[in-house]
Amino acid sequence: MYELSIYLAGEIHSDWRDRFRSALEERGVEATFLGPQEEHQRSDDIGEEILGEQPGPRYRDLMGARVNTLRTRVHMRHADLFVACFTDKYRQWNTAADAGAAVAAGIPLILIRDPEHLHALKELDAMADLTVETLEQAADAVAYILE
Repeated sequence: MYELSIYLAGEIHSDWRDRFRSALEERGVEATFLGPQEEHQRSDDIGEEILGEQPGPRYRDLMGARVNTLRTRVHMRHADLFVACFTDKYRQWNTAADAGAAVAAGIPLILIRDPEHLHALKELDAMADLTVETLEQAADAVAYILE
């Protein structure tokens, strides 16, 4: 058996990543986890931290997004598997964009989404290697990969 490198895409405001890591641990799966900056304020501030003060909010957000996108692209290139989790909180355009980029890069994708989001995510669902409804189902699928 080998250790997977798993990119965890999704909102950074809830504990879904910790719950998923615990579910994998319960199944005896060892993995390296990659993903976006989980400290929200650091993610928002990083553009100005690196590039200096920007002339307005639009450029502040754009420069932060560029630095965060650089991080995401580097991490994605090291991922064996991409897990994109859509929770019931927040609009998750970043998650959809990251999942689409993973598909375009040929990285296998597990999509986690509630049945109520079937219509909203139907195109992404069609591109995913596997779509599940719970973190536990995703953890079972990852464990199965390593059997």
